[in-house]
Amino acid sequence: MTRYFSKTAAALLLALSLASCQRTWVASPSLAETDVPVDKTITADPQYEARIAPYREQVTAKMEEIIGTAPVELGKADYQSPLGNFVVDLMLEQSRSLYDGKIDMATTTNGGLRVPIPLGAVKVGTIFELMPFENELVVLTLDGNTVKEFFDIAAEARYAPIANATFTVQNGKATDIKIGGEPLDLSQNYTIVTSDYLAGGGDNLSVFKKALKSEKVGIMMRDAITQHIRQLTAKGQPIGADTTNRVTILP
Repeated sequence: MTRYFSKTAAALLLALSLASCQRTWVASPSLAETDVPVDKTITADPQYEARIAPYREQVTAKMEEIIGTAPVELGKADYQSPLGNFVVDLMLEQSRSLYDGKIDMATTTNGGLRVPIPLGAVKVGTIFELMPFENELVVLTLDGNTVKEFFDIAAEARYAPIANATFTVQNGKATDIKIGGEPLDLSQNYTIVTSDYLAGGGDNLSVFKKALKSEKVGIMMRDAITQHIRQLTAKGQPIGADTTNRVTILP
């Protein structure tokens, strides 16, 4: 089992076991020592272990569920990659089915995608490793100048895959920006779906804090990934990415 799954399961199981106690915790002001090391020398309490065991089994079974198959590994890289393209494309597709309005493009960052999607069977636990954060999808409305600023950041930082848009990187700046196949119009507003973390300025994307409007899509990013993979599997399709070139790099 992976390290992240162990942490996730432990947190969930602890919450469940505490909830089952049916009593309110009250802080004790008489603790003589609070700096207690937590390591392998501390043995598990048999009573609590017995109480937790059924929940651990349920979580383990859920995380081991196979939801799809990848014929090749999807990894990440600068600017664009199979993993980045796969995730931003599904963000756009899943959000458009839920959002009452037009969404022009989608983006995330490589920092939020923690591991590749491996070759072969893909489990629920794999998606928790890929997206270990409780991030929610939101749609931002940006004016044209803010969109241009974002693309310049993406050109310089190299870590923000884009869906339904293309651009050229020249001298560290974004040029020839096209959204939905049309040139960027600085006089227009555009909508972009991203995570609430990035919308709040995370990963040095403070430019998103200039949004004219922010609206929740109604789905967590991890759930959107899982749902998309399940839909592919239901249609008999493997997990794969559109690798059509989206970013052109000029010397």
